[in-house]
Amino acid sequence: MLDPQRTISDLRELQRRTGDAQGAQRVAYTAPWHAARAFLTSQLAELPVTVETDPAGNLWATLPGEAEQELWIGGHLDSVPNGGWLDGCLNVFAGLEVIRRLSEQYQGRPPVTVRLVDWADEEGRFGHSLYGSSAVSGHLNPEAAGALTDRDGVTMREALAGVGIDLDHALDAGAQRQKAAAYIELHIEQGPVLERQGLSLGAVLGTCGVERHRVTVTGRAAHAGSTPMDARQDALLVLGRLSQDVYAWTATHAGVSTIGSVTTAPGIATSVVETCEFTLDQRHLDPAGLRALWEAAQTNLARYCEEGGCTFTVSPLFQIEPVPFHPELVNACEQAILQVTPAAIRLPSGPLHDAAEVARAGIPTVMLFVQSLGGLSHNAAEDTRDADLALSVRAFDRLADRVMTWMVGGEGQAGR
Repeated sequence: MLDPQRTISDLRELQRRTGDAQGAQRVAYTAPWHAARAFLTSQLAELPVTVETDPAGNLWATLPGEAEQELWIGGHLDSVPNGGWLDGCLNVFAGLEVIRRLSEQYQGRPPVTVRLVDWADEEGRFGHSLYGSSAVSGHLNPEAAGALTDRDGVTMREALAGVGIDLDHALDAGAQRQKAAAYIELHIEQGPVLERQGLSLGAVLGTCGVERHRVTVTGRAAHAGSTPMDARQDALLVLGRLSQDVYAWTATHAGVSTIGSVTTAPGIATSVVETCEFTLDQRHLDPAGLRALWEAAQTNLARYCEEGGCTFTVSPLFQIEPVPFHPELVNACEQAILQVTPAAIRLPSGPLHDAAEVARAGIPTVMLFVQSLGGLSHNAAEDTRDADLALSVRAFDRLADRVMTWMVGGEGQAGR
């Protein structure tokens, strides 16, 4: 029997083990992340599943079915520093509860093979989001990714080697796709749309595309006391002007842009800033809109640098196109929601999710969102009402059944 309260209890226990007063601390490959995986595997040990880690470091639990074709249920245990208690791990433990129910109902052998996956480093500790799922999809560039560093200067290659993963063989994880027939993922919305409309759940149409870059502006260091204001080549001034205007030109193109990290050098009180390095993350559901956002950023950067006597260089961090989800499975998701609550909407996802990489690999995919209080995520204030969490687990379970029917019965069955 499905028990959503068990999922909520698992999530609270996970936070007790891997969080603190500042929030969740399950940053990929750190001790709390290892503790989270140990807790998950202890729960899986009670089920008739096989557990394995693929060459990229993703954790898979497989419940064999009557048919070899596979329904994947995905999530991620890693978090951002000081993150929320639900982001990513709700997917994993709701999927665990679905597998518990299926194992009990079908005496350990459901109609299709069901696989629960904990994707490695979804959050992008090194600036590359969706690492584990991009390895499975085949979109990972190991050479470029390996050189990326976290905020402490540790490279992705070094961190992976520390947990026994050879990045040069990460793409071998693509072998997991051989029998995949569908993928479903439950996630908190991380935004305010459902709450504003007074709804608990929503069916996700797809994920926005992302352009993420590291920009380095170079000016000239000079003494803070003796250099007149009109004689300065201040790299920070370029960012100051850009940050003032970014909201205006982003709104013009109906997307979102975020300057998320800033460092300066020489970084002392008595010197004009010579170099200013910052990250720019831009997102849009339409490919043309995404291109327009990045073109606007480059145009404005060039203008401000010319005005300030500076230059700039750009290093790509991450790029993914907008990814629509499978229309039949979106229908199935909406119908599953309506089985447990009176109303449902369809909405896009601004945040990235592993579902995007799975869909890019050609596997029929859909996501289900549950309301986030205040639209908050990636901080300790992230929360969802227990009643909505329980509803989401029930709807997700119904979705799993609908998708299995679709897999066995063919196109057009999932949404009925």
